[in-house]
Amino acid sequence: MPYRLIQIHFPLEKQEEFQEILKDPLILDNWQLEDTKNQKAYSILVGTNYLQHITDKLHKFMGIDERNEYIGLDKNNKARMVILPVEAVLPKPQNAKPSFYKSIFAGISRDELYNNISKGADINKSFILLVIFSTIVASIGLLTSNVAVIIGAMVIAPMLAPNLALALAAALGDSELMFRALRTNAVGFLITFLFSYILGIYWPSEELLNSNEILLRSYVGIDSIILALVSGAAGVVSLTTGISGVLVGVMVAVAILPPAVTFGIMLGADYSYEAFGALLLLAVNVVCVNLSAKLVFLSQSVSPRTWYEKKKAKKAMIWYIVFWIVILLLLILLIKLH
Repeated sequence: MPYRLIQIHFPLEKQEEFQEILKDPLILDNWQLEDTKNQKAYSILVGTNYLQHITDKLHKFMGIDERNEYIGLDKNNKARMVILPVEAVLPKPQNAKPSFYKSIFAGISRDELYNNISKGADINKSFILLVIFSTIVASIGLLTSNVAVIIGAMVIAPMLAPNLALALAAALGDSELMFRALRTNAVGFLITFLFSYILGIYWPSEELLNSNEILLRSYVGIDSIILALVSGAAGVVSLTTGISGVLVGVMVAVAILPPAVTFGIMLGADYSYEAFGALLLLAVNVVCVNLSAKLVFLSQSVSPRTWYEKKKAKKAMIWYIVFWIVILLLLILLIKLH
């Protein structure tokens, strides 16, 4: 089992309350750090599977509300919690296996998950440059039928991240993150379509249909739906369990950028039938990533802290899942008619 180290600083007057938290059997070990005049400091060792359970307790102890603001504490004497990954622990501690194990989210904490995914919803210079560079690389790979170059474009393309952020926003009922993710998606696709459309206008049209890679991205079938659903689910499971290396494979399997580039090129070259096929494949991948991500977040019990926010987010999540299922069914119908 992987571990996390929680370092927490809190006001001296809350020492007695903190000692009660340390009695939790899921805390594997703890150490008191150097104190200041008004503050206490501790390190807590926790198995990753039980991190959310402990951090929820600590959030309440620290007096932090859903808006991540302090309540009931002197703002000049705040508590602070830092979560650190642990490479190894020697000797290996005995892992607790409580009777309520199934009710505990088996993965990294909600806060870590939010921090890892929400960054993908930001529009900044790096995001725009990566979209431009990956679009150029993907275009070259598609036009020259160079698979290695296309795979390289998939890996550097940042288009998967805002879609995962959109799914997480639904799980947490975070409308601000949802808006950021939608805006980032829109900007990313707009840049991709613009660059590839211009390229399609000026590239010799007779050469486009000679590219096997472009023709492959102009076709979508049921196998594409299954691949996108499974790959999207694998990506989210890897994130929630802290094994983010799997994401590279997901970026390649769920090819969001190549069909987007193919759509722009074929539309610019006035090949409407092939452009529509590429657009269908793009839509299938985006819908399947969002749907599978939402289903995994729901199954992993990724939700807000308070019961009221959980109830509201769960209701919203069900509606989002229904929405994406309906969209997917409509896409299947269009695939059959195409």
